[in-house]
Formats: sequence, C-alpha cells, structure tokens
Amino acid sequence: MSCPHRFIVLDGVEGAGKSTQLARLAEALRAAGEDVLATVEPGGTPVGEAIRALLLSPDYPRMTPLTEVFLFCASRAQHVAEVIRPALAAGRLVLCDRFSAATFAYQGHAGEVGEEPVLALDEAATGGLAPDMTIILDLPPEEGLRRKFGDGPRGDADRIERNEPEFHRRVRAGFQAYARRYPERTTIIDASGGEDEVFATICRALGIACA
Repeated sequence: MSCPHRFIVLDGVEGAGKSTQLARLAEALRAAGEDVLATVEPGGTPVGEAIRALLLSPDYPRMTPLTEVFLFCASRAQHVAEVIRPALAAGRLVLCDRFSAATFAYQGHAGEVGEEPVLALDEAATGGLAPDMTIILDLPPEEGLRRKFGDGPRGDADRIERNEPEFHRRVRAGFQAYARRYPERTTIIDASGGEDEVFATICRALGIACA
C-alpha cells in the first residue's frame, strides 16, 4: 500500500474521534512500510507544548480569540520549521492531529476573528505549507461532547471544550466553510458511525487499502 498523500491532517469537532483514527491510520501505514511521523497541534515541539499548556488551561478563561490565533500560529510556526518540513524533506509521511482548518473553524469562524485575518496569520506561520489532504470528521457537536464527557458535567474539560454549545455549533459550521473554500484538499467524513466504518471511509478518501 502506497499512500499518494505525504502530509495528512485529521480534524473536526470535539469528540469526533480524530485522535483515535489518526493512531489507527498511522499503525496501518507503518505496517504497509511507510515511514510515518504522527504529531499533534498545538504542540509537537517543546515550544509548542508550552504554548499548548497555556492555550488549554482553564486558568485563563478571558483569553480573547485573537490572542488564541497568535498563540496557535506561534506553535504552528515552530512545528512546521522544526518538525513537519524536515520530515517531509526526508521523505516521511506526516500525520497531524489538527492544523490550519482548526484555527479557521475555532478562532476564525466560531471565535469571530474572521476568516481572512486567520488565513493571513496562518500563511505567515506555515510559510505557505498546506496539507495534501485534510480529513474533517463531522458530527453534531452535542454528540461529540457526549462521547467525550458523557451526560454529566465537563469538570475535566479544557478551556476551549468548556465553551457553550452554540460555540461548538459554530465550530462545525467553520469546518464546513473551510471545506467549501478548499475542496481540492479537504474531505468531510461522517463520523457518526462505528470506528471501523469511519476508518474504512478515511482509507477510501485517501486512496489506500487499509485492513
């Protein structure tokens, strides 16, 4: 199995299963002989992990969406320079848990910074690097949060997960808007089915055969 894409992102609303599916995809690709780097945003580097802790900490409930954009893009700039570009240059296949689509959806659309300012900052952070394919796992946000936290209080939720349901509905709409803007390199997949069903759909979207 040879994957035609070298830089693949899995993204989507909270609880859609992107981290689970990314781990499964990485395992399948490695078993098929691919040299896979699996990474995550925000994070992926020591600088990025420090920024991640700041971004997700509930200790900063008044952080503005614009501040979030700057921090996410700072983490991404370091991530691209230190990890992603070198891996791609070495011929590795990069799988990333969240990337530009998430900033567009969360801060640009749901956070009301605006799509164009977010795209401009992201362009500066990435130096124009875009994924070959972004897979967006789509799910009603209420179902995603229920999967992640059950029906009880979200006491262990991070700062962004604690936003009101309407925010998460806007995030979903933001991912859909991103896919409309970049249809040639974005695929939306229904994540409401079982794990095996969703994984099979991801493989088909990537043009690979995964057991």
